[in-house]
Amino acid sequence: MEVKNRLGLHLRAASTLAKTASKFASQVMIGRGKTLTNAKSVTGIIMLGAGIGSKLKLRAEGDDAREAVKAVQALFENRFGEE
Repeated sequence: MEVKNRLGLHLRAASTLAKTASKFASQVMIGRGKTLTNAKSVTGIIMLGAGIGSKLKLRAEGDDAREAVKAVQALFENRFGEE
C-alpha cells in the first residue's frame, strides 16, 4: 500500500487507522521494510514515520482478517478522508 494523503500517517490518520483495525478480532500488522507494528497502536503507527509516497506492508491473521485488510485498504485509498 502507498501512503497517498499529503500529511502521511500523522496523528489523526494514525488514530483513524488504529480505530479501524481495533474493530476486528484479527491481529493486524503494518510496517515498512522489516519493521512491523500493531496497526491497533497509534504510537506504533506514528513511529513508522510514513510520509506521503511511503510503501507499507499490511498483514492480518485471524477469523476476520480479510475484512480487516479491506477496511484498512479503503482508508489508504480514500486518503483517510482528508483530501
